Amino acid sequence: MEAREAAMPGTRPGAAARERRHRGRKRDVFSGVSMAVATAVLLFVGSAIVAIVAGGIAHFGEAVTSAEVLFSLRMSVVTSSISTVLCLVLALPTAYALSRTNMPFKRVAEVLMELTLSLPYILLGFALLLIFSSPFGKALKEAGLAVVFEPAGIVFAQLIVNLPFAIRMVRTAFADVSPRMEFVAKTLGATPGDVFRTIILPQCRNALISTFVLTWARGMGEFGATLFLAGNYLGITRTIPIAIYFQWMGGNTEVALFWVVVVIAFSFLVVLFINIYTARSQSYRRRGLTRAERRALSRAGEDGSARDGDALEEHGGDALRIDRDALAALLLGDDAAEGGVR
Repeated sequence: MEAREAAMPGTRPGAAARERRHRGRKRDVFSGVSMAVATAVLLFVGSAIVAIVAGGIAHFGEAVTSAEVLFSLRMSVVTSSISTVLCLVLALPTAYALSRTNMPFKRVAEVLMELTLSLPYILLGFALLLIFSSPFGKALKEAGLAVVFEPAGIVFAQLIVNLPFAIRMVRTAFADVSPRMEFVAKTLGATPGDVFRTIILPQCRNALISTFVLTWARGMGEFGATLFLAGNYLGITRTIPIAIYFQWMGGNTEVALFWVVVVIAFSFLVVLFINIYTARSQSYRRRGLTRAERRALSRAGEDGSARDGDALEEHGGDALRIDRDALAALLLGDDAAEGGVR
């Protein structure tokens, strides 16, 4: 390249090199500014966390043995677990309906989900309070389901806050599934339920686990809607975020700092779990069989020869074989596979 530039008439040999160095300095200036901003952000966030941890660790021993502390911790863990399971149970069919069916008013439903995500959580809690304070809510209470200022109210508050978030994450996971695999399964006679169970869910396993963990962590930290609907009743509805707020309001800064340390510890464990799980999944994919090895295994099958339809589909970093007979056996049973699907 430099030889060609030197050979060009009217071009000095060192001009191109100086221009490249000048462009490199420009890039270095931008990189330096970016690193300086990133360092400032890390110092800002890190100093806040360090200050909280340093203040809370000193009171760890006296706070962890408190009955009030243990109750709030248990209440937060139990209600977050229940609301997270409900979120996943409701988010899976809802996300499927919004992404795979011609549901009426689909666009209205999508806008409603986006609107719920953008609303303040305390407003959502106020809306639930109005609903469960109405004659409908009173009828539920008479039927045995008391919600307002009860532990069930915590679950409903976490549910309305986290359900749109879970639906969005599940829809994103469904969008990454290869449409070709679903099409091939349907051409083999699989019902939409079979496709959902044997194609979509296995392909979305990692994303669904991440959704569960993140939704649970959000439930642990929910404050606004819970305060409005369930209140702050010691021994009944007090959760960790509410305990932090009212301990600080009452002048018990040391206990409030301890609770903040607990929340930070939970958040750290959540992030650590997601990172480790993601790293292991990617490592497993990198150690997966090559195309040649997969073809060799196919030739070593019962029929002893490679099928003409064995094609590899690259999707999301995974090499996935769409084998008509194997997919038929999976979805329709061994009889269909033995009969041959053409």
